[in-house]
Amino acid sequence: MKKSLLLSAAVSACALIALAGCSSSSSTPAAVSTSSSSASGPAYGSPSGSSSGSSSATGADVGVATTALGSIVVDGKGMTAYFYDKDTANSGSSVCTGACASAWPAITTTSATPTVDGVTGTVGTITGVAGGKQITVNGMPIYTFASDTTPGDTKGQLFGGVWHVITPAGTEITTPNAG
Repeated sequence: MKKSLLLSAAVSACALIALAGCSSSSSTPAAVSTSSSSASGPAYGSPSGSSSGSSSATGADVGVATTALGSIVVDGKGMTAYFYDKDTANSGSSVCTGACASAWPAITTTSATPTVDGVTGTVGTITGVAGGKQITVNGMPIYTFASDTTPGDTKGQLFGGVWHVITPAGTEITTPNAG
């Protein structure tokens, strides 16, 4: 019984560490491929003003949705995009590796020039930690959060004080979730 409780506590501690994105190991900087796509056109999804968000995949790699936090950047499936404060803009690399990368998956593309719908910040790519093309906004790698389960979820906002939802202009939202 004690052994199973100890094992359960250890697994829980590891899960919390993974969710906090504590990995700060550095990786070798990769070449930055920039694209200044700032597509105009209809907003990604239809604005709803609801806290659950509103979006639908339009074929774009990144787009815009409306949540209780306002207009935010989302991936092609409508999942909220986040910046990680430990990353450095225009460094060409992501510091979110290992357990961090499991809890905060990189938003990737197969194209050197991601398709964009409504994002006005500068969108580009870097070689991500898994070797794919990770999308960047204003030189910062972007991620989703594994605990966000439906489009419009923003459960990662201010997580650990280092994760931030992104505006279409490519700035961090610093206000906490409403409600």
